[in-house]
Amino acid sequence: MKTALVTGASRGIGRAIALRLAADGLRVAVNYARNEAAAKEVVGLIEQAGGSAFAVQADLGVQEDVRRLADRVASETDTLDVLVNNAGIGMSKPMTQEDEEAYERIFAVNVKGLFFLTQQVLPLVPDGGRIVNITSGVARIAFPEGIAYAMTKGAVQVFTLALAKELGPRGITVNNVAPGIIDTDTNAWLRGDPAARAYAASRHALNRLGRVEEIAAAVSFTASRDASFITGTTIDATGGGNL
Repeated sequence: MKTALVTGASRGIGRAIALRLAADGLRVAVNYARNEAAAKEVVGLIEQAGGSAFAVQADLGVQEDVRRLADRVASETDTLDVLVNNAGIGMSKPMTQEDEEAYERIFAVNVKGLFFLTQQVLPLVPDGGRIVNITSGVARIAFPEGIAYAMTKGAVQVFTLALAKELGPRGITVNNVAPGIIDTDTNAWLRGDPAARAYAASRHALNRLGRVEEIAAAVSFTASRDASFITGTTIDATGGGNL
């Protein structure tokens, strides 16, 4: 059985990705930072459906945790067929309101943690493996209201491009999936606010919010054999956001 690691998989988009990859037949390492109960629920759902999964706690903003996560995955499997770098934190502050502590934290999780986790599990990724990074539609638009967050996603897209070139000779593909505004509990500002939901929908050409299952489907394709000649690119899953 092939194995996948999905970071930030206890809720939201990561949860949907973990469930989808398990349905695709992969054993899934469900990484979480704090919510153990939610991660165990994901594992339980996968096992109830006949799949295989295990939960691993690690805060990607803490390098000791990153090393421990890589070691745990290595102890569970000799090969990591799919790595989905989904874990990330967001913020909605303009430059004049940003503070150094929050800036360093978001780069620690979204960029540094992703970089060094990938580095440390790369020896497990076989020829023909898949690496999928979850970025964001804000990497291609001006997003001053969350400038540091947008910067982290831009950094990940550059990382993807370089790594795709480096790993291409081994048949390992590296791609981004960039969601738009998704109807998930992590977007708490949408909850119970019809005006906010209407505004969010209006930012998309399809005039609705995205669903976590739709992002998971894009990841599933990118991680599949069918995507073997697609690398170094971004699957725009924004519903036509900001066209």
